[in-house]
Amino acid sequence: MSVIVTAVDGGPCLVQDAGRPGYAAIGVGVSGAADRAAYALGNRLVGNAPGAAVVEVVLGGLEVEAGEHITVCVTGAPTPLEVDGRPEPPGAVLTLRPGQRLRLGTPASGLRSYLAVRGGLDVPGVLGSRSHDTLARLGPTALAPGARLPVGRDAATEVLVDAVPPASYDGRAVVRVVRGPRDGWVRDVDRLVGQVWRVGAASDRVGLRLDGDPLTATPHRGELPSEGALRGAVQVPPDGRPVVFGPDHPVTGGYPVVAVVVDADTDRLAQLRPGDELGFRWA
Repeated sequence: MSVIVTAVDGGPCLVQDAGRPGYAAIGVGVSGAADRAAYALGNRLVGNAPGAAVVEVVLGGLEVEAGEHITVCVTGAPTPLEVDGRPEPPGAVLTLRPGQRLRLGTPASGLRSYLAVRGGLDVPGVLGSRSHDTLARLGPTALAPGARLPVGRDAATEVLVDAVPPASYDGRAVVRVVRGPRDGWVRDVDRLVGQVWRVGAASDRVGLRLDGDPLTATPHRGELPSEGALRGAVQVPPDGRPVVFGPDHPVTGGYPVVAVVVDADTDRLAQLRPGDELGFRWA
């Protein structure tokens, strides 16, 4: 079985799975799906085992053609769906006949949608994962028209539902943070939670770059040696505008980590678009 990519008109479309933990010592991060909850939900809906590979789609625009009978579902950012031009409800579990085309439109809210296919995408893995790591440049390349994605033939369970309510990402995101190991390296770390930030245009899977009233470094702190980094770490570079690490973050960093987003809240960060507002609150 296979899925053939016929159009990619939105942002980058990447194959992602649960990531490749355990390789930080050789400079390779975990990577994996940016919105882990939406990714896991898609796999459950089509009966896949945890960890199956899917397509992570940024701002819709992906069109695929079924090579054989396949069962699919789209979760995450609620993109409008069409099968051969016929509208289908977001969150529906769909069966496509050979030659039928599924198109993902632009979601009204959120950023990343996940196309799960029953059996999982059976593309070659690297270091035990099929995830595309944009920083390390590991894993399958970004999808382009004409790409053929093989589909596995094994699934864990039967498909038990026919649809789920679509997610909504309207309104300002507010995520919980705890103080980081270098919270004393800025004059008043409470200003991080005392203002509303905006997601900058340069944001990507490596990290969200935030615009707002810059934080001020504490004088005479000297230079910080590089330290281990993790998803959700809030770094403050010399310009005072925080960077929140995403799934493709570097494994070390030399700027002070003044706070860390609670892990359960990092999926919400994956759905923020440039220009969206973001607030923090102490956990």
